[in-house]
Amino acid sequence: MNLRGKIQFAELTDTGRVREHNEDAIGSNADIGLMVLADGMGGYNAGEVASGIAVQIVTELASEAAKREDRADIDPQSGLMRQSIILRDAVYRANKIIFQTAQSQTHCEGMGTTIVACMFCDNKVAIAHVGDSRAYRLRAGQLEQITLDHSLLQELVDRGFYSAEEAQRSTNRNYVTRALGVEPTVEVEVHEHAVLPDDIYLLCSDGLPDMVEDEDIHLTIKTFNASLDVVSQQLVELANNQGGRDNVSVMMAQVMEPFAAKRNLLLKIAGWFR
Repeated sequence: MNLRGKIQFAELTDTGRVREHNEDAIGSNADIGLMVLADGMGGYNAGEVASGIAVQIVTELASEAAKREDRADIDPQSGLMRQSIILRDAVYRANKIIFQTAQSQTHCEGMGTTIVACMFCDNKVAIAHVGDSRAYRLRAGQLEQITLDHSLLQELVDRGFYSAEEAQRSTNRNYVTRALGVEPTVEVEVHEHAVLPDDIYLLCSDGLPDMVEDEDIHLTIKTFNASLDVVSQQLVELANNQGGRDNVSVMMAQVMEPFAAKRNLLLKIAGWFR
């Protein structure tokens, strides 16, 4: 299923006002509704190597698998759609390659990257993430963060040491507890969400929420949502105007109409007798 025209996309990445180079990376495939965003870290220029590998591998593997497999099929073991498994396995593969590169290349030692990726199919979106790059959804005027950071601060919130409001004001927001390339294997968090027309999805590196509070992200999307390109530009500009202490990347998708997967007649008939 080609999703062009059913979902609108926009993306933007910026070095910010303090960093000398951009260690964020973004990639997409509008035909299959794929967006991938990674925020690299570690070593001189090594962060951008890690994030670049992550985006390239996930984009290529997910795109290739989408050509071969029915992404709407349900995986019998996990109960997830095949597209969720495709996304998860691509992130696993990226972790392995980044780890091997870090071990074999001296200048890449200690590198890693966070990642958040999503893929749309059959009126659902699969979201995979590792680290503190985030996904948000704006639905019916309400903005919701739909990923939970893999960070020390989030663990403290979960345990009741901080409220969500206190966490937003904390200066210790960047200690991630999970990242690609740090260990031979990594736990990839994957969730599926039902999609409705007019939903707006935002993927971002931590350079946005570290500089801009969720209320201001919400207001910016509501104010400029006639154009996702303008929203992206405004969000990046807002982060930079607040100090731009980190690279900032945003990727956006707005659902224009339903995109149910086509199923053959035999499968439909089988479903009637379940």
